[in-house]
Amino acid sequence: MQAGLEGNDLAKFVAAKRAAMMVESGMAIGLGTGSTAYWLVKCLGERVRHEGLAIKCAVTSDRTKRQAADENLLVFDLDDLGQLDLVIDGADEIDPQFNLIKGAGGALLQEKIVASTAERMVVIADPSKIVDRLGAFKLPVEIVPFGMGSTRNKIADLLKHVDVRSTMIEMRMAGDALFRTDCGNHIVDLSLGYIANPRQLAVALNQIPGVIESGLFISLCDTVIIGYPDGHTDLREHGGPAESFFDESDR
Repeated sequence: MQAGLEGNDLAKFVAAKRAAMMVESGMAIGLGTGSTAYWLVKCLGERVRHEGLAIKCAVTSDRTKRQAADENLLVFDLDDLGQLDLVIDGADEIDPQFNLIKGAGGALLQEKIVASTAERMVVIADPSKIVDRLGAFKLPVEIVPFGMGSTRNKIADLLKHVDVRSTMIEMRMAGDALFRTDCGNHIVDLSLGYIANPRQLAVALNQIPGVIESGLFISLCDTVIIGYPDGHTDLREHGGPAESFFDESDR
């Protein structure tokens, strides 16, 4: 499976493979969405076929559900599984406190529900996702269609009172139409530059009527696995020694 991969594709694959090796038979696991999670599903499928790995899976998007079925993974409704042992997902940004921005694929609500149901969340990524401070990547916010103009205005008012560099807001589009999530909602993307206090912003956004969830994942990630283009990986536990990925010795 690894043959022919290089650069960031190889980095994503080796991170996904290391995470897949953490999964044990009998586990109920959550499968994320995105380019790195794609490799995770492939690696798990290979373990099911060649090792007889027996797991139950909950998925975070229709796209992941289709891929999991192709890999002969057993997919169940989240409510049928109860608490998950492990969720493995990617991220768009990861800061030194293991806070995340997620949601580039539009599955942030389901990703957050699944992550909050798991005993442990493992994030897999390539080095480009490691940042000193969240906010360079657009922050997605899922909103209900009803009154979305009013919701957008309330978000704009909020951004005037928090410490961010930029306050640009745009509706996510799919061609000429508004983007629709798997839950039938819309996404507002916030170009903030940096976010001084991610927790404060996450709480404030969730207090706005019409906002379903933001792509700020706070105090959910337990483990980060970074894959590198040369094929090696680096695993860090939240709260563990030498937590930062920013030391020169790690590069």
